[in-house]
Amino acid sequence: MFVAMNRFKILIGKENDFEKVWKNRETHLDKVPGFQNFNLIKGKTTDEYTLYASHSIWNSEEDFINWTKSEEFRLAHRNAGSNKHLYLGHPEFEGFTKIL
Repeated sequence: MFVAMNRFKILIGKENDFEKVWKNRETHLDKVPGFQNFNLIKGKTTDEYTLYASHSIWNSEEDFINWTKSEEFRLAHRNAGSNKHLYLGHPEFEGFTKIL
């Protein structure tokens, strides 16, 4: 199992806009081999931002990497640049392989 996470620092006051983007986008993940599950999770709020993470579970790291090279990935991310005004910095990727 492989867990892929992107951490997003969302500017204060832009949380609803960020959540709306995710609720209304087509991820195309249901068409991708090896995909198991997806969650968007919300963390702490500081004076500058609210922390969010996209959390997806895959059969393997190879399945995840294949998705990042797929047409479905390009389709799911085609409008990502139009939402830069919501972010404090770039998303931070973290990948984890299940041990136990």
